[in-house]
Amino acid sequence: MRQARWGAAAVVVAGSAVLAYNLWPAGHDGSPGSRTPAGTRAAPASPTPVSGPPRTIPAVTEYTAADGPGWRPAKTARVVVNDAGLADEGRLVARELGMTYSGEKSARDRKPGDLRLEAGGDQGANPESYRLTVDGGRAVISGPTEAGVFYGTRTLKQAVAGSGGVPEGVIRDEPAEPKRGLMLDIARKFYSADWIEARVREIADLKYNELGLHFSDDQGFRVESDNHSEVVTDPHLTKAEVSRIVALARSLHVRIVPEIDSPGHLGAVLDAHPDLQLYKANGRPAAGAIDIAKPAAGKIVDELIQEYAEVFPGTEWHLGSDEYVALLASDPEATYPGLAAAAREKYGPDGTVEDLTTGWLNDRAATVKKLNRTPRAWNDGFFDGGAVEPSQDIQVAYWTGKEIGAREPVEFLKNGRKLINYNDEYLYYVLGEPQTFVYPTGQRIYEEWTPLVVRGSTAVPERYDAQILGGSFAVWGDRPNAQTQEQVAAGLRMPLRATSQKLWDRREPSLSWAEFQQLAGSLD
Repeated sequence: MRQARWGAAAVVVAGSAVLAYNLWPAGHDGSPGSRTPAGTRAAPASPTPVSGPPRTIPAVTEYTAADGPGWRPAKTARVVVNDAGLADEGRLVARELGMTYSGEKSARDRKPGDLRLEAGGDQGANPESYRLTVDGGRAVISGPTEAGVFYGTRTLKQAVAGSGGVPEGVIRDEPAEPKRGLMLDIARKFYSADWIEARVREIADLKYNELGLHFSDDQGFRVESDNHSEVVTDPHLTKAEVSRIVALARSLHVRIVPEIDSPGHLGAVLDAHPDLQLYKANGRPAAGAIDIAKPAAGKIVDELIQEYAEVFPGTEWHLGSDEYVALLASDPEATYPGLAAAAREKYGPDGTVEDLTTGWLNDRAATVKKLNRTPRAWNDGFFDGGAVEPSQDIQVAYWTGKEIGAREPVEFLKNGRKLINYNDEYLYYVLGEPQTFVYPTGQRIYEEWTPLVVRGSTAVPERYDAQILGGSFAVWGDRPNAQTQEQVAAGLRMPLRATSQKLWDRREPSLSWAEFQQLAGSLD
């Protein structure tokens, strides 16, 4: 007999019998149970009851057991919905489980083995929450929104893959963090549309809801443009391919967050527009930096944002704003006298290059806000105490504390800013491991990181929890040939699963890392 952790209370696990109820999160019950191998569509013919808490990634936050055989999918059983808006979710889970999608049915139309999806209940609850009830040979997934119901189908899919079905009782589940993302640098390393779609499916099954696409940088501009075809680099995604990715993501409740980084990291754009290149006082070009003193610089970036707002419909937009080389000089005003003169003209005799850069950020934020997008920017693009402050509604994408004049996460949080955690200590997968970067391991994330650990390995005070909107794992292509697409996908596998667990539930996981790895293998 051993004692297993189930949150605040202990649960005694004897053999395969769980002697408690209201368990969270799903843990190892000591019994392999009846398991359907990965990829098997129909449930085994055996009537063996489904027993033990459901085991999924991320783990469910609450499960209340009940007496009964549980539920297993069958080819002759139906998937039905209470609203036609759930047709995508219903068809998908029916196809995955080898069942029959029968469309919209009333609650009175019930048959043995049914899986019923219901949206619109539990008003006021977390919009991504769901309840999965197994009773009387039927399963019902309900939630306030289609997204919540979809996450319930992901739990059911994993439970079937791991144990053949779902145990009798009620699962109540919801995410701790509203933003759960993966970001891909497709500018420096090109990824095919098929590969990106595979990642969309992977993260959707893990209950992520964001995919960031950093598609413009010094080394490439990787999405087709009708208005500025001169900036586009080969190979690149066509707009038709992007539309396919966006449609898939939308159907799986994943938001695409596009990023055109500026005013730095614009080398690909500047190759086609050398007249907008920023130069130092000694006449040398500043790598990747656009001359923000020139009105045409803002004009072309705004035109690109406006064009791609139609390509990437959604609610979020990443403005970049990191590593503008003009601000890495020991004396920006002396090194870039043109920027200094423009700053004084705009902000008075004490205006600085920092002020001019902050003004650029605010102007680009204004552009995306007019397009009904919420802007975010990297933390090293925010500067405090000058003639102009960054707009308060720009969310902070905090990735590092290594930049000149680095500001602690708490400084942003004290100012009331909302923050998204991209901690480069744990969540940065940088191809080729340049500088001090090493490929992150799932174990470190699982055992050490939480959304409160924003910089380094130290957590910010819990009182700021509500301002931390979630986190994102990031893949950067600094040395694009260091790994193939297939190697990147393999390298992401366990870090993505560990990050999913930590973004879904703030509590300490109930499984050890070895148990978590074993579970991941059984669900793939």
